[in-house]
Amino acid sequence: MAKYLLLKHYRGAPAAVNDVPMEKWTREEFDAHIQYMRDFANRLESTGEFVGEQALSPEGTFVRYDGEGRPPITDGPFAETKDLIAGWMVIDVDTYDRALELAGELSAAPGAGGKPIHEWLELRPFLTEPPTIME
Repeated sequence: MAKYLLLKHYRGAPAAVNDVPMEKWTREEFDAHIQYMRDFANRLESTGEFVGEQALSPEGTFVRYDGEGRPPITDGPFAETKDLIAGWMVIDVDTYDRALELAGELSAAPGAGGKPIHEWLELRPFLTEPPTIME
């Protein structure tokens, strides 16, 4: 099994087919989207492929250590994840092809008008330990 991170973006990815911003959805459209995500996660939990997921709020601070005895620096001149990442899901699957299949299915979550978003998701494998070399 290999773990993959599925990232949902606020911006930075190519535009989705159904590209109506979430803040313009009706309450029913929003609820249907969230229910799709819950049903997807529940199904993967039953197959043992679900590890975790979480939506992120748009608030956040970029922080960096600035030396002994000095306060950390916040909000640098960088693109911040609060502006980019809407949420994530971690899956644990047997193959890369299965990860692609699930990412494609998640991309079909409903949006405005109840139609699938066809949003782009970022699929990233987790690093694993390097192989142990025995002499």
